[in-house]
Amino acid sequence: MILTRARPFPTIAALALAALQTLMQFLQKGGRIMAMQKIYAGTSLRETRGRSGLTQRRFAERLGVSLPYLSQMENNHRPISVGVLLRLAQEFGVDLSTLAAGDAERMVIDMQEALADPLFDAVPPLADLRLAATNAPVLARAFLDLYRAHRQGQERLAALDEAIGASGQNALSTPWEEVRDFFHYCDNYIDAVDRAAERFACPAGQRLDPWDAGVAALAQRGIRVTRAELPANAVFRRTGSEIHVNAAAEKPTQLFQLLHLVALERQADLLEATLDLARFRSQTARDVARVGLANYFAGAALMPYRAFLSAAQAERHDLERLSHLFGASLEQVAHRLSTLQRPGAKGVPFFFVRVDQAGTITKRHSATRLQFARFGGACPLWNVHQAFEQPGRFLRQLAETPDGVRYLLMSRDVSKHAGAFNAPVRRFAIGLGCEVAHAGSVVYADGLDLTKPRAFEPIGISCRICPRPDCHQRSVPPIDRPLRIPGDRNGPLPYEISET
Repeated sequence: MILTRARPFPTIAALALAALQTLMQFLQKGGRIMAMQKIYAGTSLRETRGRSGLTQRRFAERLGVSLPYLSQMENNHRPISVGVLLRLAQEFGVDLSTLAAGDAERMVIDMQEALADPLFDAVPPLADLRLAATNAPVLARAFLDLYRAHRQGQERLAALDEAIGASGQNALSTPWEEVRDFFHYCDNYIDAVDRAAERFACPAGQRLDPWDAGVAALAQRGIRVTRAELPANAVFRRTGSEIHVNAAAEKPTQLFQLLHLVALERQADLLEATLDLARFRSQTARDVARVGLANYFAGAALMPYRAFLSAAQAERHDLERLSHLFGASLEQVAHRLSTLQRPGAKGVPFFFVRVDQAGTITKRHSATRLQFARFGGACPLWNVHQAFEQPGRFLRQLAETPDGVRYLLMSRDVSKHAGAFNAPVRRFAIGLGCEVAHAGSVVYADGLDLTKPRAFEPIGISCRICPRPDCHQRSVPPIDRPLRIPGDRNGPLPYEISET
């Protein structure tokens, strides 16, 4: 690239403007925590320097700081200044919103939940957990892996106990946990797969009919797709080079399954390359993840990123409107909303959860600071558990977590019919939520008083780590708080929880 002296100022101004715009977006979307707490991101700084191939001295010069100051920031002895944030955006293209959240915050939640196990005598202070997750992320992950191995051993013993006639509970397969963690730590956004799906769905910038595009793509591989009458609960059947999609299945299900097959047939190299980067420890985990990536491609092709993001903003994230516009189910739309985290074009950070009638979380994804319990049950005060009681209605809830963060929550029941009278109907409830700072962009906030503190219901993540002393729905006491057994019971619980 040849630089001339003709127009140097616009170039510098453009870079400065881009950096300022990035910073403003950061402050508006979750970066507001800067006003409340300092940002320590030593690991991110070291990773950025490593990717750039710079020495510490040269990196300090590019950031406009002294070498000792950079060393202190990289070791989390000093917070990152606004000037350094600007230079990170301008010089290295760093997404500033990733400095305030990400792996560290999730690992803090995961470690907190793991340490709530009665195996441990005490839970370290939250500040210590954050220090470990930020300064020693490899060690933190090793601890979580070790605890997971311990749980696996205990669950195998429980399964053996059940096998010989005693009560017990089957263990959750390790491969499933590994795949779940893979998507969890990717913010449920897989950039390469998402962009490939968008190119497939909008090859010339215009969205194609997803069914026609899928049929044509498979035809190029010599595979013929037809709709056919299949037994109840069957989605498709493949015989040689012919695929029969169940005509009785709901249209969103037909489309999603067709695009899933397109991913497996036409994007196999991309999926395998992504799986190689993930470095799963077992072939089973890799096979499960392959299905998950194909499903991700299907959702991203049915709802291509830029078109869907634009429609979501225009319709104020109205699930029913988006379902109509993209031919997707409510669950597919809600799930897709939780994935809109493309660097430079992020949507509202949502969390998404799916719960069965027994209260078991069967799907969970979060782009917010709220992270779901990995070990133990979910909070019974979430309105998602009430969706089965009022079928066909969107339920709204204003809620506040123990850390003081306030959320707008939406939930609704969904049913998956098999197309026959005697076929079983699968029933779930889906939940979608965002921080109240984004409520103005969400239609479900209309008519709610967001300024009234008493309108926000106290909720938690899991009873074992929830510090609330007066919850009437608590199932077990918090493991990190001392208890007192009163002589005269005057409340719903047989114990009192100390707040210290």
